[in-house]
Amino acid sequence: MNGPARKIEILAPFNQAIELTRLTLFRPFDITKWLVIGFAAFLSGWLNSGGGSINPWSFRGWNTSDTQSTFQFRSFHMDHAGVFFLVLIAVLVIVFFTFLILWLWITARGRFIFIDCIVRNRAAIAEPWREFRREGNRFFLFLIVLVVASIAVVALLAGLVFGSLMLWRNYHISNTPALLVLVPIAVFAWIAFVVVVNLITYFMPPVMYARRCSPGEAARGLLQLVLDEPAPFILFILFMIALWIGWIMVGCLVTCLTCCLAALPYIGTVIVLPVPVFFRSFSLLFLRQFGSDWDVWKKIPVPETTTPPPVQTIVPASPIAPTQETISPAPQSPPESPNPPERSSYEPPESPPPQT
Repeated sequence: MNGPARKIEILAPFNQAIELTRLTLFRPFDITKWLVIGFAAFLSGWLNSGGGSINPWSFRGWNTSDTQSTFQFRSFHMDHAGVFFLVLIAVLVIVFFTFLILWLWITARGRFIFIDCIVRNRAAIAEPWREFRREGNRFFLFLIVLVVASIAVVALLAGLVFGSLMLWRNYHISNTPALLVLVPIAVFAWIAFVVVVNLITYFMPPVMYARRCSPGEAARGLLQLVLDEPAPFILFILFMIALWIGWIMVGCLVTCLTCCLAALPYIGTVIVLPVPVFFRSFSLLFLRQFGSDWDVWKKIPVPETTTPPPVQTIVPASPIAPTQETISPAPQSPPESPNPPERSSYEPPESPPPQT
C-alpha cells in the first residue's frame, strides 16, 4: 500500500455510533421523528424484532379422517386430485415469488431511505424515496441476480452430496471417503459464500449512497477492499456476531416485557428503534475510516451539533499606535499552543479554558 497505513478501529466507531444514535433519536426527542425513522427502518428490512409464522395444520376443523370434510379426498379420482394439487402448488409458488420480489424491491429502496435519515439526521420518506430511486432499483436488480445465484449454488452443492448418496444406494459403491470430503467442503463453501455475500450487500447501499455508483462498481470496490485489508473486516464480523447474540437475548426479554408487542414487525421496530439506528450507524462509521471514498458524509454536511468548532488560540491584537513620533514597541504575543489532537465528529466539544 502506498502512503501511511490507515488505523482501522472497532471500538472508536462503536462509541461514535452510540453518540450518533443519541443525537438522532434523543436530542431532542420527537415522537413524530421517531415514528417516521422507525418506518424507514422497517422498510429497510429490519424484521429481526418481529415476525410470525403460519401453521397450516393449526386449524381445528381440519380432519382428514372425517368423511364429511370439505374436500373429501377419498371421493376424488386420482387424476382430479393430481391436477388439483398441481394447480394449488403453482398458485402458491406464484404468490410466494410475487411477494418475495415485491418485498425485495421495497427493502432495496428502503435501505437508502434509512441511511439518509441517519446521515442527514432527519425524518423523511418521500424525498429520499424519489432521490435514490435509481440506486434503489439497481440494488433491487442486483438482489434478484443474487437470489438466483444463491439458488444455483445450493442446487450445485446439494446435487454433489445427493449424487454420492444415490451412487451408494443404487450401485453399492462405497463413497464414504467422498462424503467425508464433500460434505465439509460443501458446508465450508456455503458458509464462506454467505459471509462474503452478506458482507458485500450490507455495505453496498452506503457505498452506492456516497458515490451514486452502480451495484457492480460498489461490489468490486468492496471486494477489493476486503481482500486488501481482511483483518478489520474479520474483527468487524466477529464483533457484530457478539452484538447480535447480545441483542437476541435482550430482544427476547423486551418481547416478554411488552407482552409480545415487540414481535409485531412495524410496532416492534418502533419499540426497539435505537437498536437498528445503532447497528446502521456503526457500519457507516466503520466504513468511513477507510477514506473519503467510503464516507457517506463526504458530500453532505454533518449536523452542526455533532461537529464542534475547531479550538483556536486567540491572540490579543497589538495596541493602537500612539500619535507621538516615537512609537513604543508592541508587547510580544504569547506563544501559540500546539495544535489540538484530531477529534471525532461525534464527540462532545471540550469545555472552554478558565478565564485568568
